[in-house]
Amino acid sequence: MLKTALFGLSYAANTVAIFANIVGTLVVLALVAVVNYDVFARNVLHAPFMGAVEVVQFSIVLIVFLQLPDVVRVNRLTTSDGFQLVIGKRFPRFTKGLKAAINLLSAVFMGLIAVAMYPQFIEMWRNADYFGVPGVFTAPWWPIKLVILLSAGLCTVIFLLKVLLPRQGTMLVRILPEFRDTRK
Repeated sequence: MLKTALFGLSYAANTVAIFANIVGTLVVLALVAVVNYDVFARNVLHAPFMGAVEVVQFSIVLIVFLQLPDVVRVNRLTTSDGFQLVIGKRFPRFTKGLKAAINLLSAVFMGLIAVAMYPQFIEMWRNADYFGVPGVFTAPWWPIKLVILLSAGLCTVIFLLKVLLPRQGTMLVRILPEFRDTRK
């Protein structure tokens, strides 16, 4: 029963991670359009897009945190695994335990980020806090804080599922087989 629930949670978390990655990719495409428009408007129309810098700053944070859960899901997070590779064949159980400990520690850190971000999100939501230059370009802070909060929470869940379901971790999503991790 518990294992079935974990598989269901893993399927949902992996599906949301893939969807967030797609949204992050769309934000990249939108950012490309904004930068190209700014270059065109600046050089041809002599009227630059006011707020281009703010949009780029906003977008970079969105891109990173929208794509982070999928990076964690497919084990593409930058790590130094040389030690694990050296001892992996000689001490496979120790290496499995080390991977589980690293995933658990990663879950703790991502959980701490989510916990720290929650009050900031609430404050930004209530105060309608904005960034940018008033009269030129402004945007609210709360969407960024919400994306960081949700991304950190989803990464926490994915890291915990990697501990609880070490073999199935990234292979549970079958809706988009081309995105599956094919490493063994």
